[in-house]
Amino acid sequence: MTVSTHARRTRIHVTGAASTAVRPVLESPRRPARVLAAFPEGVYLEVRTDLEPSVIAVITGEATRLPNSALLAGALPHVTVGDEASVGDRTIDLGPLSLRVRRWWDPAPSLGPADRALRDSLADAAAILARPAEPRPGLHGNGAVASLAAACAKGWLLGVVTAAEQLIGLGPGLTPSGDDVLAGLLVTLRHVGRATETEQAVWLADWLGATVTFDARTRTTPLSATLLHCAARGEASPEVLAVLRGVTGGQALEPALRRLRRLGHTSGADLTQGVAIGVHAVLALGGQR
Repeated sequence: MTVSTHARRTRIHVTGAASTAVRPVLESPRRPARVLAAFPEGVYLEVRTDLEPSVIAVITGEATRLPNSALLAGALPHVTVGDEASVGDRTIDLGPLSLRVRRWWDPAPSLGPADRALRDSLADAAAILARPAEPRPGLHGNGAVASLAAACAKGWLLGVVTAAEQLIGLGPGLTPSGDDVLAGLLVTLRHVGRATETEQAVWLADWLGATVTFDARTRTTPLSATLLHCAARGEASPEVLAVLRGVTGGQALEPALRRLRRLGHTSGADLTQGVAIGVHAVLALGGQR
C-alpha cells in the first residue's frame, strides 16, 4: 500500500506532564535534539544546550519516571538512534508526535521533618538496607565504594571527593554503576539530612554534588551526566523517593526497597547501595557540627 506524502507529514498533537527538572529546557526557545536511545516505553533525547538536564526522557506510563522525564498518555512513535527532534516552547517534536506539556510534577519533594523517634529509627533502616539481596550491586566489593562509605561516615570531604572521582562513569551501560551509587548517595544526604536536621550531611551533599557535576559531560554518558545533575539537586525517581520516605518512617520500607531493586539490570541495586551509604553517614554525622 502506498502512503501519501500528506499522510506521512501528518502530526499527532498530544498533551502531557513533565518533571520541573526539565522545565528550564522545555520553556526555552526551541532547540534541535537527537535521539540518544529508543525503547518501546521511552526515548532519550539529547538537546543541544548548555543547560542541564541536557537529556530528556520521553516516556509512557509503563516506564520508570526518571527525574528528567516528560510523560505522555499513549504510545511512542517509532524512531531510531540519531533521528532528529526539537525541544522548546513547552513542546517536544519527535517523529510525527508533537507533545505539549501542560502539567508539572516535583521530582524532589521534601520528606518533612523527622521527630526524635524517627531519627532513632534510622538505625533500623540502615540494618535493613545492609542486608544482602539480589541482584547484587554492579560494583559489589569495589574498593572505591568502600572508601566512599568510610569517608562519608567521617564527614571527610577530601576522602569523599577522591572516591567519587574514581566512581564517575565506572561501569557499562547508559547509567554506569558508579554514577548510580553516587546519585543514590546524593539524594539521601540531602533529603534525609534535611529531615533529621543533620547539617553536615547536607553540607557534604553540596560539595559532593559540585564535584560530580563539574565535568560530568566529559566523564560519563550523556544520560548519566544529566541524572547526576538531577541527583545533586535532590531530584530522583518515585522508587528512590519511596525508599527515603520508608527510611524516615513515612511508609513501609521493605516493599519500597523491593520495587527499587527491580529497576534495570543493576541500577536499582546500585541506587540502593548509595542510599545505604547515605543513611549510615547521616547516622554517623548526626551528633557532629
